[in-house]
Amino acid sequence: MNNFSKRKILVIDDNNIFCESVYDILHDELTDVLTANTGKEGLKICQDEKIDIVILDQKLPDTEGVSICPFILEQNDQTKIIFVTAYPSFDNAVEAIKVGAHDYLSKPFEMAELELAVKQAFRTQDLEKTEQIQIYHDNKKSEEIGFIAGQGIFEEVLRMTDLAATSDAPVLITGETGTGKNVVARAIHYKSNLPKKLFFTTNCAAFPESLIEAELFGSEKGAFTGATSLRRGIFELADGGTLVLDEIGSMPIHLQSKLLGVLEEKRIRRVGGESFKPINVRIIAISNIDLEEAIRNKTFRDDLFYRLSVIHIHVPPLRERKQDIPKLCDYFIRAMAKNPKTKLADSELIRLLEYQWPGNVRELKNVIERALIVQQEHSLQPSLLLKSSHNLSSTPTNNLDNGKNNILTLENMEKQHIEKALIKCSGNYTQTAKALGISLSTLKRKVKNYNLAHVGK
Repeated sequence: MNNFSKRKILVIDDNNIFCESVYDILHDELTDVLTANTGKEGLKICQDEKIDIVILDQKLPDTEGVSICPFILEQNDQTKIIFVTAYPSFDNAVEAIKVGAHDYLSKPFEMAELELAVKQAFRTQDLEKTEQIQIYHDNKKSEEIGFIAGQGIFEEVLRMTDLAATSDAPVLITGETGTGKNVVARAIHYKSNLPKKLFFTTNCAAFPESLIEAELFGSEKGAFTGATSLRRGIFELADGGTLVLDEIGSMPIHLQSKLLGVLEEKRIRRVGGESFKPINVRIIAISNIDLEEAIRNKTFRDDLFYRLSVIHIHVPPLRERKQDIPKLCDYFIRAMAKNPKTKLADSELIRLLEYQWPGNVRELKNVIERALIVQQEHSLQPSLLLKSSHNLSSTPTNNLDNGKNNILTLENMEKQHIEKALIKCSGNYTQTAKALGISLSTLKRKVKNYNLAHVGK
């Protein structure tokens, strides 16, 4: 393997025996190990070489290890510094982390322990690079989709997105599944001045209740069964950047109070830890359920809701911005079709415009993609793949025009009218009752009678 592809470790320590021991253990065909006995020598190497990991001693003949950490990171902010000291103390550890150390070891230690710390540092670098590449591609997609959806009713979403990008205040994004809430979250981050690489997202519904606290805030070694080493949570990883909490409404109620404390005090404590760590993370929360209804049902804290919704962006469903459908179709076809001449006929676009799109933009993309796979690209008919139960929109007026055999009963007309109002108000009972001009109790009774509890959610 060529030298330029090797990863490089630099040991800065005035103990030559220690330097030689590290070299013997860590040097191989994939890894170069360089050594320096003073801070000055170490900084010179960092200026001349791209160093992946620095093993840095606290006491050097010409300086303190903590004093040169910022200069090392100035040469390459991706460098991971493993701080080692023969004078361990809590204050030293805190100071090392503050100035940018990735890990902290106390002498004497087994070389196997150092080897493990190096492997973990390399793994962190690999994950960060993968994340940056994924973010780059996601950003390109989000920018283009955001642009082509910037029409009519969506203009308010874009205005609020630009406003949110100028602030580090918490943002709450609501809307039905598939409307593009995560796209809006990414757009806020990439339009802001925060470091582009520091964008993390986690789904609060994806983890068992027993593990989500450790996922968010990290855990100390031995904090629970299976916690064999210190683990940094996603809040620490996102420090200085943006953290998206998807499906925030599914967060356990006892953790909501802890999240509220983090937002207000800007510090976290790992599971099993005794000390607090300052944190600076901009939070974007996402929900596809009615959080105000969840507050009434005592499953979501009202104080957390108000803290998260300093800036509230509601992403409208696709059925309310159908003028975007032609451009979205064109974008998806250009992105996925092998034949650059593939396009939709006007008659097919009309059918897609008449559809109600319960799955929103995500469903539209899925239908176009399936049509490209199963049909001839030059004669796409994605409308044939639409869900029959949600197909071309129907109204009481249309049914009345089809003859007396299709006349709806007053009961069915009322059911359809309430259903449309619930969809329009995203399942918010208070807003729906106000729009219909009836009391909240009357609406709830009719929703129960007509089995409409799922509508708009």
